[in-house]
Amino acid sequence: MQFLDQNLDDYIVAHSEKEPDVLYQLNRQTHIKVLQPRMLSGHFQGRVLSMLSHMIQPKNVLEIGTYTGYSALCFAEGLAEGGCITTLDINYELEDMVQEFVEKAGMKNKIKAIIGDAMEIIPSLEEEYDLVFIDADKGNYVNYYNLVFDKVKKGGYIIADNVLWSGKVLEEYEKLDLDTRVIMDYNRMVQEDDRVQNVLFPIRDGLNIARKL
Repeated sequence: MQFLDQNLDDYIVAHSEKEPDVLYQLNRQTHIKVLQPRMLSGHFQGRVLSMLSHMIQPKNVLEIGTYTGYSALCFAEGLAEGGCITTLDINYELEDMVQEFVEKAGMKNKIKAIIGDAMEIIPSLEEEYDLVFIDADKGNYVNYYNLVFDKVKKGGYIIADNVLWSGKVLEEYEKLDLDTRVIMDYNRMVQEDDRVQNVLFPIRDGLNIARKL
């Protein structure tokens, strides 16, 4: 399923900030070398993530799901002075590519990539986060939210990607696969959580943005 009409998508990109050259290269290399390049945030959503980061100016960011590092580099653009991004991914095969582009972007001192199971790593993290970005295995979205919530500062943000799941969230719950059900459960949980203020943005495949009260 296409996220937007291609002509409309082209118009949006043409009227958004230009993708930095290092991200353009990473975008291109991901499409050439990596399976499922659709998982990449890409130009438009990447500029949205960069804008959010500049607005929030986070000191500490936790990203669950590195993929090839595109979104981490976008968030790094708006970090507060001395800020750091910890990004987690279970796929060691992409580690070299991530490190290559982190170095090309001059972000080696701002992005710490950890390979391993996020469900095991998150409880061991001691930092308090201004922003958490959830973009890993969909079946654990609810678990990730619950694991990170107490690690998020008051006024901090939890952003989850792919919460429209190519429109599958409109289908009948009982007939859906597990991942889609969890995405729907996640959206409902956040909507009903009186500890946050939330908005679901129809950007690309959907961003659910929750601010901790």
